Amino acid sequence: MQVLKIATAGSVDDGKSTLIGRLLYDTKSLTDDKLEAIEKSSQKKGYDYLDFSMATDGLMAEREQGITIDVAHIYWATKNKSYIIADTPGHIEYTRNMVTGASTSQMAIILVDARHGVVEQTKRHFYINALLRIKDVVVAINKMDLVDYSEDKYEEIKAEILKISKSNAYQNQKLTFIPLSALKGDNVVDFSDKMPWYKGETLLSHLESIEVGAVFEKSQARFPVQTVIRPKSEKFHDYRGYAGKLYGGALAVGDKVTVLPSGTSSTIEKIQFYNQTYDIANAGDSIAISLTDDVNVSRGDMIVKYNELPNTSKTVEATICWMDQTPLDLTSKYILQHGVHQVLAKVTALKSLVKPDLSMEEKAIENLKINQIGQVSFKLNQAIYSDNYADNKQNGAFVLIDVKTNTTAGVGFIG
Repeated sequence: MQVLKIATAGSVDDGKSTLIGRLLYDTKSLTDDKLEAIEKSSQKKGYDYLDFSMATDGLMAEREQGITIDVAHIYWATKNKSYIIADTPGHIEYTRNMVTGASTSQMAIILVDARHGVVEQTKRHFYINALLRIKDVVVAINKMDLVDYSEDKYEEIKAEILKISKSNAYQNQKLTFIPLSALKGDNVVDFSDKMPWYKGETLLSHLESIEVGAVFEKSQARFPVQTVIRPKSEKFHDYRGYAGKLYGGALAVGDKVTVLPSGTSSTIEKIQFYNQTYDIANAGDSIAISLTDDVNVSRGDMIVKYNELPNTSKTVEATICWMDQTPLDLTSKYILQHGVHQVLAKVTALKSLVKPDLSMEEKAIENLKINQIGQVSFKLNQAIYSDNYADNKQNGAFVLIDVKTNTTAGVGFIG
């Protein structure tokens, strides 16, 4: 069964948690005890409706304040597909959490409150989804019941978002607009008779129609070696396998490959997973590769097709989302974790800061504070074998680790 990973986004109180709760409720995916807890909580608060946000807001602070703070992952399934939804926070203070939730997602749902239209956080979340190369984006224009299901209001918001999308660097994004009411259930799972002017799909119908494989951009094969397998048995005395996960593209038996950093060439002899042997491996497969030649390969090395070499450099230009309370500045040094490879990195330039309204970029910034996004240059003590994030998402991303505290300080997207 296909598994579709979805990230929700939107400003505070746009109804992300309520929408997910409604999806779970209308597809009968809520457990009896969860449904009972939602009913009791709604009655206690004096609501004449079910507060579906209880289905996802698990932290006490979230329930008390009525906002999402941390990323919640919700697992559910229909007869056709399994889903993992990352319910991400909408407040500007939790931008880092939104980036974290969206970084592993294959599509996104951006909610817009029909009463307020496009706000600053809407633009910010569009920018982040474009930055992360989220290919399929649903714009859920929510709370249509509070604007009398107005077609004019829907068209107004749709036109503004289409205008914003034209300024995005990522132009291969597919936008789908759905007017709905998460609270009332209009156009979430079932069609609404309140909006006869809308001729599109319900949200669930759209999710069911998405082909998981189609949401990925095509990229070149990258195989970072996580471990070398050398069994201590007489039967496999001469066996040497290189285990890891294939990022992008495909590798097949007989392919001529190059091992980095040595530059040694060889040919793939076997592709295995446990006791199964395959002729070809595709992006996302965890495999062990054997080569025809006895070459020196270690953890942290990368195996690629001989004619598809990545960039090899000791300098990196990247967009950084900062996650640490201690700002990033020109005196900073970090461990740059790129796949399984760790190198020391020093900041050489803070080029620009993305403004909250995403209108333009400020130049010559002094530092990068928590939840801010900016363009940064690094110098490395060793070369890494990377691609631009636009060409290969896994091989174009990295994590910055504070050398003093060992905390995750930021995430970077090369290019």
